Amino acid sequence: MVLASQSADYIGLANAPVLWILAAAVMGVVVVQSLIYMTAVKKNAESAGMTQQEVKSAFRAGGVAAIGPSLSVVLVAIALLPLFGTPPVVVRVGLIGSAATEVASASIAAGTMGSSLGDETFTRGVFIVALMAMSLSGAGWMISTLILTPVFKHSSHKLEKVNPALMSIIPGAALLAAFAALTFRELPKSPTHVIAILVSAVVMTICLFLAKTLKQPWLKEWGLGISLLVGLIASYFAHYAGLGAPEA
Repeated sequence: MVLASQSADYIGLANAPVLWILAAAVMGVVVVQSLIYMTAVKKNAESAGMTQQEVKSAFRAGGVAAIGPSLSVVLVAIALLPLFGTPPVVVRVGLIGSAATEVASASIAAGTMGSSLGDETFTRGVFIVALMAMSLSGAGWMISTLILTPVFKHSSHKLEKVNPALMSIIPGAALLAAFAALTFRELPKSPTHVIAILVSAVVMTICLFLAKTLKQPWLKEWGLGISLLVGLIASYFAHYAGLGAPEA
């Protein structure tokens, strides 16, 4: 009974006002940073050879491109809310790190105290240790960024002096490699994953072709969102057609 009451009581701690204040402060910093970056882009667009119309198009394209990943984060966050409470989930999963990493960190921390996530042994004390483990895990991302960003910036300046054209290729190549790594990791999972990737790729290609042929720039901006939606629909029908992941 004691364990059960302690376990039920930790959710109140997870939604404590101080955590709400800290979460709101973190999200406020993100909003301010975004406004600063957007303002800086608008002010320096001319020096980069961009018109204000191109800047607006870039913002719209970025907003549309963020819809798909944001939806996946929201779904994961909803699943984790009963376990960790709203403020920790908003900061840990919705802002820094990934759901898999955060849950693994919390699970390992709970395991060191002889507890498991979500059961009657997950008391307030275990929750505090798990939250600290999640915070330290996310701090690694932040510290790495603070340390490595100046290093990469210094290296990019050197490369620009040696070969300016190379610096125009490297960012695009890095972005392509990141998306390729994420894509190829999904391919072996099931035929449904393969169908979703192929359908999305075909739809995106069609959108880019029509945007160029019909001179409709908005198709470039909405192409990613359209391809994600059609890919999800295709994977839904493929799954219920019996092409889901093989049973273990």
